[in-house]
Amino acid sequence: MNIVYLGSGEFGVPCLDALKASRHEILLVVTQPPQPAGRGRRCCPMPVGCWAESRAVPSIETDNVNAVEIVKRIAGHQPDILVVIAFGQKIGPELLGLAAKGAINVHASLLPKYRGAAPINWAIIRGEKQTGVSIITLADRMDAGDILAQRPTDIGVHETAGELHDRLARLAPPLLIETLDRIEAGTATYTRQDEFCASKAPKLKKTDGRVDFSQPAYVIADRIRGFWPWPGASSHYLNVAGGKTIRVTLALADVIWGPVGTPSVPGTFDEDLNVICGDGKLSIRKIKPAGSGLMEFKDFINGWRVRPGDRLIEAEV
Repeated sequence: MNIVYLGSGEFGVPCLDALKASRHEILLVVTQPPQPAGRGRRCCPMPVGCWAESRAVPSIETDNVNAVEIVKRIAGHQPDILVVIAFGQKIGPELLGLAAKGAINVHASLLPKYRGAAPINWAIIRGEKQTGVSIITLADRMDAGDILAQRPTDIGVHETAGELHDRLARLAPPLLIETLDRIEAGTATYTRQDEFCASKAPKLKKTDGRVDFSQPAYVIADRIRGFWPWPGASSHYLNVAGGKTIRVTLALADVIWGPVGTPSVPGTFDEDLNVICGDGKLSIRKIKPAGSGLMEFKDFINGWRVRPGDRLIEAEV
């Protein structure tokens, strides 16, 4: 089939590679303009735009895909189907009705769970043991279209949002090609989502990364994994003896069950250098101090001479 692909983020690149290698043809790639990124807020091209340029696939950049001139350009290619993955813009009704076989979307959750911009993060934050990828038709409401295919996968005990993102991105391509083949052959099945099981996965904000150590340890551990690498589970480490502080981002921690003992102030390091929480303790495994790279916690202990009684304090973001 002839495809117009609409996407921006890195998540869709493996699917683009699979489409390029398949018997289906990518007529056009539509992506967003370069976006500010990093500390310097320099404008960087979208990963999908870079992919199209490196492979000489025709592409256009737009911050309004529903503009009349953009719709006309897409219509001029006479696509059989639109494939939308991590695009970042709502597709209007005129575009939805443009292709003969409609528009489909690859979404990183087992819909109807976790509709929205950050399904990978929220699946981990909410303590889910399983997630997956879904291929659906595009509908007027976000991520509410009919389900064409799904592929589940277990979430690793120590798997971060960044790691799960990359793994789901690799899981999606074969499912997408299989689905396109079934649509072309007229054998695809369209299953309505159960609205009673729907849940939301809203876009994350930098402020979401603040860690409240009065929460249970298992809740904090899931948030740490779900927020890595962005927005990051942020705190301030206080060296009590020296009176020095440094901003840190927690990247991985294990839960230690049992009574907290003394000291019992949440955020305080105990005699084993585990962090006291509202219920249970955290054994920090990986940490990123401000201005430094990600490191093992034992290296941070040695560098900052962490001692029992030192604290992690909720950071302003």
